[in-house]
Amino acid sequence: MADPYVTLGVDRNADEAAIKRAYRKLAKELHPDRNAHDPRAAERFKRVTAAYDLLSDKAKRAAYDRGEIDGDGNPRMPRGFDGFARAGSRPGGFRPPPPGDSASFEADFGDILSELFGGVRGGRTGPRPAAKGPDVAYRLAVSFADAALARPQRITLRSGRTVDVKLPPGVEDGQQLRLAGQGEPGPAGAGDAIVTIVIQPDARFERSGDDVRTDLAVPLANAVLGGKVRAPTLEGDVMLAIAPGTSSGKVMRLKGKGWTRRDGTRGDLLARVMVEVPVGDAALEKLFRERQTGQG
Repeated sequence: MADPYVTLGVDRNADEAAIKRAYRKLAKELHPDRNAHDPRAAERFKRVTAAYDLLSDKAKRAAYDRGEIDGDGNPRMPRGFDGFARAGSRPGGFRPPPPGDSASFEADFGDILSELFGGVRGGRTGPRPAAKGPDVAYRLAVSFADAALARPQRITLRSGRTVDVKLPPGVEDGQQLRLAGQGEPGPAGAGDAIVTIVIQPDARFERSGDDVRTDLAVPLANAVLGGKVRAPTLEGDVMLAIAPGTSSGKVMRLKGKGWTRRDGTRGDLLARVMVEVPVGDAALEKLFRERQTGQG
């Protein structure tokens, strides 16, 4: 029942962006895949995830700030409800009802239970139907390349159990996946795990619909004379042929190397040529001065 603000190391007035940054930093440090031999890291990872689940939910965060729920998201008992025997010994505390007034006391007590637990509905009392356990929210950070290729992911649940998650083709940032029966236990079975996909940015790539864009560094010599250069793709680097006289800004299209579509096909990889001019090359500078002088 730790304070989620303390667990994430953020101020109580922290905005959503600050809370998200703190969670991502801690989750990256403590993820069980990176700390396989440190059970304490796995336990901290669970606490950090639980704290983020609470603070990232506006309604739950507000309820926690008002003192209505604890750090685990469980309702707090109203004041004076945590011990009728103790309350009876305090001034103004609970006292047994006067003779002949027991019916009134029972009605008041029933109202309290109704407010707390929903025991009275429509003026009728009776057992409530069995309910499934609550759902549990998770956020799953996925690399840009893994999302583009719809690669399976692995997530560690609060229970410490690790499960594989199959990404759907065409997955979008913020898309939610439901893992049936992986939530909290309940009388009618466990709830579900609701997994929100968070696609991590990649400095090399940018999504453009079903295509993926990247910049391709080409040495000046290759741009002038032609040759092969190393080009980044989602599956790894490949050697790409450059035609002689290639200029900066030219876009080279690699068919079927882009984002996976919902039907399983893929878009293209669009590589924009960026010619690299060497700095401090005396021979090159001399050549261009001579050409410039000759043109003059």
